[in-house]
Amino acid sequence: MDNSEEIVFKSPKQSSQQNIENDIRLFRDTLGQFCTGVVAITSIDNNGFKIGITVNSFSSLSLSPPLILWSLSEKSESFQNFLYGDRFIVNILAREQETIASKFSISGKNKFNGIETKLSESKVPIINGCMAYLECEVYNRVTGGDHDIIVGEVKKFSSNKKSPLIFFNGKYGSIN
Repeated sequence: MDNSEEIVFKSPKQSSQQNIENDIRLFRDTLGQFCTGVVAITSIDNNGFKIGITVNSFSSLSLSPPLILWSLSEKSESFQNFLYGDRFIVNILAREQETIASKFSISGKNKFNGIETKLSESKVPIINGCMAYLECEVYNRVTGGDHDIIVGEVKKFSSNKKSPLIFFNGKYGSIN
């Protein structure tokens, strides 16, 4: 017998102003019930500095051409950094890389201190030890609510057999 209680969400447009913040929190908590992998998106900013952000909104999009997508909040400190670059790397993080995910998920500089990387042929940082990486070129960028959806065309990729880092219900974890 299922003892769970169903909670009904009303779209913020249908809610009173007073309930919008509670509804958005409930919506986020509901989305957190979907288990995702964890990736670190890395690139180079306009000044040649390494930039990176942790993302769980990554998804495959197309096999022909090979396309992926991820989204970035307009409120993110990293938003401006990723606005102009045309190349990025999707680093699919392994179980033992939770500290990298945590470090890249907070605002601030020096995210790469203590993190070993190598440079791709296009001089974009690849995080050592990741499960896989996809080197991408921006294919399209679309506004979706308070996020930009970045579509990347995969130009090169590499994969290793490792256990993944996952994110579920607001916590990191892993599966074998």
